Amino acid sequence: MKLDAYDPGDFFDELFEDVGKPRPFAKRSIDWMQHLEPGELQRYQEAAQIALFKLGVTFNVYSDDRGIEKVFPFDIIPRLVSARDWEYLERGLKQRIAALNLFLNDVYNDQKIVKDGVVPEHIIQSAPGFLKPCIGLKPPTEVWCHITGTDLVRDRDGQWYVLEDNLRVPSGISYVLENRRVMKSTFPGAFQTLAVQPVDDYPSHLLETLLGLAPPQLAQPTVVVLTPGIYNSAYYEHSFLAQQMGVELVEGRDLVVIDGYLQMRTTKGPRRVDVIYRRLDDDFLDPKEFRSDSLLGVPGLMEVYRSGRVALANAPGTGVADDKVVYAFVPEMIRYYLDEDPILPNVPTYLCWRDKDRDHVLQNLESLVVKSANEAGGYGMLVGTQSTPEEREAFAEKIIANPRNYIAQPTICLSRVPTLVGDSEVAGRHVDLRPYILHRGDDIYVQPGGLTRVALKEGSLVVNSSQGGGSKDTWVLIN
Repeated sequence: MKLDAYDPGDFFDELFEDVGKPRPFAKRSIDWMQHLEPGELQRYQEAAQIALFKLGVTFNVYSDDRGIEKVFPFDIIPRLVSARDWEYLERGLKQRIAALNLFLNDVYNDQKIVKDGVVPEHIIQSAPGFLKPCIGLKPPTEVWCHITGTDLVRDRDGQWYVLEDNLRVPSGISYVLENRRVMKSTFPGAFQTLAVQPVDDYPSHLLETLLGLAPPQLAQPTVVVLTPGIYNSAYYEHSFLAQQMGVELVEGRDLVVIDGYLQMRTTKGPRRVDVIYRRLDDDFLDPKEFRSDSLLGVPGLMEVYRSGRVALANAPGTGVADDKVVYAFVPEMIRYYLDEDPILPNVPTYLCWRDKDRDHVLQNLESLVVKSANEAGGYGMLVGTQSTPEEREAFAEKIIANPRNYIAQPTICLSRVPTLVGDSEVAGRHVDLRPYILHRGDDIYVQPGGLTRVALKEGSLVVNSSQGGGSKDTWVLIN
């Protein structure tokens, strides 16, 4: 494979400083790739995609009339993260998750951060993810966000930024594990030679986190993964994680409340459930508390949860911290709860409910990225630099009609990574990074690396799989 002529262009490239000049930490890996024979990388790419297809690594896109189940696109050229960068990211992520957890515990109890005027009350009360049935809750060890996926991006100057937090039911970890599995089978000697941190032990860390939520007197607590069912876009991941942890995968219809305890229906009769890793949105958890028309949840589940007879990961109500307006206040949360300066900065954010910010956004739509406060997957978003006058006019009307629901940010020139395109060409494509963080009460674990999503369309800044993006294996180097 020849990377001598690869041009990083006018962007920050994760592997190259300039044409033919690898970054010092990446040099050994680039040299390794350079020694591959012409056409060999393409053959490995095709073999990897076939392997992922056979493994059933898929996701669902309901808006695609060509069929909803898709094989997750994968690029064989890895994304590298230096040991120095990772140490910085790990510290920043631990700090951020600690503050967000304290915020969640506070906002559903004493609301000191609101009373002290750090976060406006109307922002909390108007957030769709703020659930009044969760007021007064005290989860085990007072941890709300047990599993978090935090989206990071890198700008043209190489600075890392937090793009958004995902504290409800973050997805994508199965792709991290399967990408690595395929890469290790394709290049079995590379990981030891190039000193790459392993990721394979995530399921054991996750299971340990979940078991830690059960009452200590239980010798063998029962853990289950609760899925909405086979038609959910992330069903593959639900079944994968249940299998990897050696626990049951259940749907709401498999569970029932009997005598104040949550029971799982089995062929041998009811079996008590102690911990639920729920991959179900809050609104569908319990039709008695939230959506009365939900057929996916378990009637009476919240009552059992309040009594401390079952644990939920993540705790209901964490969605308030996913709100993109609340996101803008995380740096202040870090200062308020931890008395520390933020290690990882937010992307500069304009809040459209503020008159001054809204005026600026409306006058500069062509250069900003505008996002709906509670949409995901690349939906409800305007990329100003790639929009038409008609699209900008439509978004302006939406902002004026409901300013609380929109934020705007400068267009971040996402960093790029060499990517195999076409039959043999290597070109730069934009990427982000979603590390996964487990909060276990007494410590916070950050899995090395995470999911690198790549915008496979030339020039695109949208990396979401539902919008045509793919993924890469993320190599965190040991030294």
